[in-house]
Amino acid sequence: MEFVIALIALSYFGWVATSWIRARHGYPVEGEWGGTVTKSDPDAARKIALLSSENDRLTGQVSRLEERIAVLERIATEAPSRLTAEIERLK
Repeated sequence: MEFVIALIALSYFGWVATSWIRARHGYPVEGEWGGTVTKSDPDAARKIALLSSENDRLTGQVSRLEERIAVLERIATEAPSRLTAEIERLK
């Protein structure tokens, strides 16, 4: 009789431990009748919107920096006399 009770207790403890580990790491957990219960985040939509806007801002910033680098590369590779003449013309 004790063996049956110990087996049931071990099975129950294993199920609880497995469910706890799955829930902790964000995996869906089986509900009472076989359905799944997922971890929901009420701020998920807000976080996605903030990350999207930050992504757009950073993409624009990278584009501007690429343009500036292209100008610097052009200046560095041009002949020094042409650069000097252009600077004198701007004065």
